[in-house]
Amino acid sequence: MSDIGESLVIIGGIEGGGGHSVAVLFDNKGNKLVELQGPCTNHWLIGMDECQNRVYAMIQEGKKKAGLPEDLSLKALGLSLSGCEDDATNEELKQGFMKKFPTLSLSYYVCSDTMGSIATASENGGLVIISGTGSNSFLLNPDGSTARCGGWGYLLGDEGSAFWVADQAIKIFIDEEDNRRCPPHDTTYIRQAIFEHFKITDRFGLLEHCYTNFSKAVYAGLCARLATGAHAGDALCLHIFHEAGRSLGEYVGALLPSISEELLNEPNGLPIICVGAVWKSFDLMEKGFTEGANTQPGPRKSPNSLERFSLLQLQTTLAVGAAYMGAKFAKIDFPREYGHNSKVFFSKTI
Repeated sequence: MSDIGESLVIIGGIEGGGGHSVAVLFDNKGNKLVELQGPCTNHWLIGMDECQNRVYAMIQEGKKKAGLPEDLSLKALGLSLSGCEDDATNEELKQGFMKKFPTLSLSYYVCSDTMGSIATASENGGLVIISGTGSNSFLLNPDGSTARCGGWGYLLGDEGSAFWVADQAIKIFIDEEDNRRCPPHDTTYIRQAIFEHFKITDRFGLLEHCYTNFSKAVYAGLCARLATGAHAGDALCLHIFHEAGRSLGEYVGALLPSISEELLNEPNGLPIICVGAVWKSFDLMEKGFTEGANTQPGPRKSPNSLERFSLLQLQTTLAVGAAYMGAKFAKIDFPREYGHNSKVFFSKTI
């Protein structure tokens, strides 16, 4: 543990996802004291009470690991959580913390995981596209204006996510089995991948995993096998990942009317922060992504064009950005190491 001085000014940050969460604690000199993993903290999935309980438990565990007093109040706590897109429910969540755990933190800042991703990478804003189990996108302009597209969950959206990739493969397989629609390519690989992943012997075995014992994370886990197939050259897997890339690129096109010229004219073009495990397969999605980013599929069109963009990968948890925002909201002077938090892994001039 680093020397935190006598004042014990501690700032916390939480990255909250639908699958897992991460907590960090910093001192006011910018030294990270601890980083630890935790469970899902999406209040739409587990309820606000359980979300608050889990965050509290993570912070208490963090203080213990960092050698801090258990009754020490944080000076600020930033919460960048999946499911926190609405200001009214964010305020409700914040008030719940203050009522249930009055000594946990002196100040709270609650925002979406998309906002935390941008705050981790840049002080000047940017566009974030999340593609993990689910998908989402969010724009923050330098003047503070925002726009969003996606984030509607697996029933209404999640295009280009691991769940979406898995679902596309399963639907193609089912349609062929039902003699309803011919697949675009041979299904031998995906059939075996589906059977092995779900440990089933026929298509009827999917019903248990889709309904009785449905788990979004388990369902989406098929995506990894499909990525393996694509890298091995399976035509159908390659097709699905191409379409996943196009779907993620369409987030850019959908938000283009709202993107400021200042962001579009950044030295490396529009900065796009890419979050989520599906981005590890960008080599499979590159062509589709560029195609999607270069189109405006919605009814609102932008007079601006996307001439150049750069894809950035975070080098640290977005809990760091949550801590940055928590400290800023509490007016605490807090060093920020943006140069160490992300790197460009792809640039394109269209």
